[in-house]
Amino acid sequence: MAKLMKWEIDHLEQKVRSKVDPLIEHAELMVKQFKTIETNKAVNILSKKMGADKIIARFRKLEEEKRELQQVAKTFFQSKADKEQKENLNYKFSNNSSRHSYRDNDDITLSDCEEQLRTWASNITDRLIEKRPEGKELSRLKSIKQCALDHVKESNINKDLPNILNNLFTQSLGITWNEEIKALPNTSKN
Repeated sequence: MAKLMKWEIDHLEQKVRSKVDPLIEHAELMVKQFKTIETNKAVNILSKKMGADKIIARFRKLEEEKRELQQVAKTFFQSKADKEQKENLNYKFSNNSSRHSYRDNDDITLSDCEEQLRTWASNITDRLIEKRPEGKELSRLKSIKQCALDHVKESNINKDLPNILNNLFTQSLGITWNEEIKALPNTSKN
């Protein structure tokens, strides 16, 4: 029994990846499409179920009022400052200030609450997506890829491996391990 050389294993693993990864990427895109939709629905349901919707609504109202008050304060101090005072105007009241605000790490904001709900909803959605056809297909493709890579690493006989992989791919994916190259049509005149 001849063992596979390192370069042979590397070649076979790369071939498995090149055949299965595009199928996995396509399945992942299908899953992402449904995950976004379902996560948004789950955020709303979870928010109402937990009562977080009331807290978020209050936060949203307070942050809108805060932004309005900050704009009023900015306009007030800009308009009341004379030429000398404008030179010493705090950067927060200046039109040139960046829109980034630095806040204490322990401040809880509306976005913190929304992000936490989104994280929880995303986890719930992941479990729901696994039951959808798209999620099942993604899981199946990843299993086939892993099975093929396992066969490559565990095979000791060169001649058996292509047959094993061809059977696996043909039965589970409907593609063949060895691609046949189609001849180009003969365009020369005889």
